[in-house]
Amino acid sequence: MSLTTDKRRAMFMVLIAVGFAVSQDAIVKAMSGGYPTWETVCFRGLFATPFFVAWVLWERVQVWPLPKAWGLVLLRSAILFSAYIAFALSIATLPLANAVAIYFTMPFFVGGLSGWFLSEKVPGYRWAAILMGFMGVLISVRPGSETFQPASLLALYSALGYAVGQMLGRKVSQEVDPLFIGNMQSLFYLFGAGLLGLVITGLHLDATDQHTFAALTKPWATPGTGDIVVLALMGLFSAISSVFFVKAYQAAPASFVAPFEYSAMIWALLYGVVVFHDFPDAWTLAGAAIVVVAGLSMLWRDGLQNNG
Repeated sequence: MSLTTDKRRAMFMVLIAVGFAVSQDAIVKAMSGGYPTWETVCFRGLFATPFFVAWVLWERVQVWPLPKAWGLVLLRSAILFSAYIAFALSIATLPLANAVAIYFTMPFFVGGLSGWFLSEKVPGYRWAAILMGFMGVLISVRPGSETFQPASLLALYSALGYAVGQMLGRKVSQEVDPLFIGNMQSLFYLFGAGLLGLVITGLHLDATDQHTFAALTKPWATPGTGDIVVLALMGLFSAISSVFFVKAYQAAPASFVAPFEYSAMIWALLYGVVVFHDFPDAWTLAGAAIVVVAGLSMLWRDGLQNNG
């Protein structure tokens, strides 16, 4: 498959973004045992924002007056914030590879929604790949079986939220600098998580008897020096992945970029086995393999269409 310069650049950008994003997720999962989810996400925004500000100053990006599309940027940030809270809760409960396998529905949401959001043609073979991908997810999740966990639905919602966020990102990146978009997203994570924490703490909400949401309402914990360093790395990884995701979707059609996000499965398996000692069962691996094959077949057919 011959790739244009823009597509080649988009491919490398999304691969870099995925590597940093899964590394960030691994930190969130590791921290979920001692910190509430909202606190971890708040620290993500707190440490990511300085990196974004420095990057904006270095690139001399104009941030004032606000761009005309600032409302869509804010909406995108809100959607991604809700999706990330859902994903953080899911990885606190599920093995990382399982959550990422469900997250793989995101490219199919992108493929299906790109026609509505971006006026990109969605051919029949892509719909067939989408159906095949969802079948793979059902095999991994096995709804109705004893192994099914409600946190899987949170991972599924996060995939939908990220898909909508990526669509909005491609739409607004034609008018707004990706660094401005990433900065707004980071600030929303910081203040959104802080506000969520105030509500949970102020209302004394307690979900410890609900396994899926227990991590959300844990009491505040002051991090030590070692954890501060790890949380700062999480912020750096967040900043890098956010900007590179936007740049990737800016450089090439969303239906081309999205399948490369399957590289996340390799990272998730590595982190899961080496760091968390999570060994996915045969059903999870089989379902994930079907999803990956569906996505790669969609990519291959896209290449044939473009070369034809």
